[in-house]
Amino acid sequence: MSTYIFSSESVGEGHPDKVADTISDAILDACLSIDPKSRVACETFVKSNVVVVGGEITIPKIGNKPIGSVINIEKVIRDAVRGIGYTNGDDVFHADQIFINNYLTTQSPDIAQGVDAKKAKGKKHAEQGAGDQGIMFGYACNETPELMPAPIMYAHRLGRELTRIRKTGKIKWLRPDAKSQVSVEYVDGKPTRIVNVVISTQHAADVEHAEIEKFCIEQVIKKVLPKEMLTKDTEYLINPTGNFVVGGPQGDSGLTGRKIIVDTYGGTGRHGGGAFSGKDPSKVDRSAAYMGRWVAKNIVAAGLATKCEVQFAYAIGHPLPVSVHVDTFGTGTKPDEKILAAILKVFSFKPADIVKQLKLLRPIYSKSTNYGHFGKTDPDLTWEATDKAAALIKAIG
Repeated sequence: MSTYIFSSESVGEGHPDKVADTISDAILDACLSIDPKSRVACETFVKSNVVVVGGEITIPKIGNKPIGSVINIEKVIRDAVRGIGYTNGDDVFHADQIFINNYLTTQSPDIAQGVDAKKAKGKKHAEQGAGDQGIMFGYACNETPELMPAPIMYAHRLGRELTRIRKTGKIKWLRPDAKSQVSVEYVDGKPTRIVNVVISTQHAADVEHAEIEKFCIEQVIKKVLPKEMLTKDTEYLINPTGNFVVGGPQGDSGLTGRKIIVDTYGGTGRHGGGAFSGKDPSKVDRSAAYMGRWVAKNIVAAGLATKCEVQFAYAIGHPLPVSVHVDTFGTGTKPDEKILAAILKVFSFKPADIVKQLKLLRPIYSKSTNYGHFGKTDPDLTWEATDKAAALIKAIG
C-alpha cells in the first residue's frame, strides 16, 4: 500500500494578502456594475494603516470621463475593509482611518487592440484575443462532495467557520486575521484520516491562550471537519506561537495575487502561476482557469475519471488556445486522448466563448475572493456547474 501525508492551507478574509484581494475584486465588481465590458487590472498593497491601489482600468461606457466621476474608489475600498471586519478600536488598520493612495490609469492601447474584437495594425484577425500569454490549469477529483481535494476543502471550512462566528459578534476577542492548515493521510490515493490541524487566529489582548485553544477545537474543528476523519491521534496546534494580537496589515504587508495556491487546489495539481483577483475576464489568467475547473469538474461528475487535470496555453491577442491537454492520472474510464476529443467537441476555448459560456461579464467576483475560487455552491459561480456531464458522455460514445 502507498501511504503519504498531504497538507493544504487556507487564510481568512483578514489576512493581509486577502485584504488586498478583497479590495481588488471589489473595485472590479464596481466597474462591471457600470459597464460589463470594463477592462480592469487592479493591484492592491496594504501595510499598517495604508492602502495603495494601482493598475489599469478602462470603462468604455463613460468615454473620456475620469473613473472617479462614476466610481467613488475610496468608498469602495473602505466598504470592503469594513466588510472584512477591521472596525475594532484596537485595529491600526481601520476602515475609517486608513490612508488611500490611488494610482489607477487606463489600459494600454497596445493590449486593448489585441483583446478587442476588431482589426488592428499588425493583428492577423478581428476576433477577441487572450488578454495575455500564459498557461492555466483546472482540476477536480472525487475526494469531497465539492469534487475538490480534501486537505484544501477542510482548511477552507475552518476559515469560513471562524469568520462566521466572528461576524456574529458572540466571541468578542476574535479578530479578522487567521490561517488554517490540515494534513491528511492518504492510503492508496484515498484520504483516510486527518493527522493534524493548525489554526492561528488573531485575538484581542485580554484573552487567555487556553480559552482560544478550547474554542478552536470544540467550536470550530470538531463542528466542521468530518468526524470519521478525526482520530484520538489527531494533533491540534492552536496559535502555536502563543500570542497573535498584532495581525492583519499592521503585522505584515499584503499584496494582490499572493495566495494563488490557497485560491486554487491547495497544492494538489499544478498551477500556471497567474493570479485571479482584480482581473476582468478578458484576462485568461482568471477566465481560463475557471474554464479549466468547469471542464475538469464535468469530467469527474460524468464518471469519466476520479481525478482530472486540464491545461490550456494562450498567446496574447490570439483567439485560440495554442494547446489543450488532459491528464486523468490513470483513473479514466476511457483513454485520455478520447476524453480530450470529447472535451473539444463540447467546449469552446476561445477567450470570447469562455466569457459567454460562463457568463463572466457580471459583478460576481467578490463572491469568489475568499476561501478558494473553487468548490463553492453559489449559482453565480458558473464554473462549478456540472451541466455538461451528459454532453461529455454522449460525445465520448
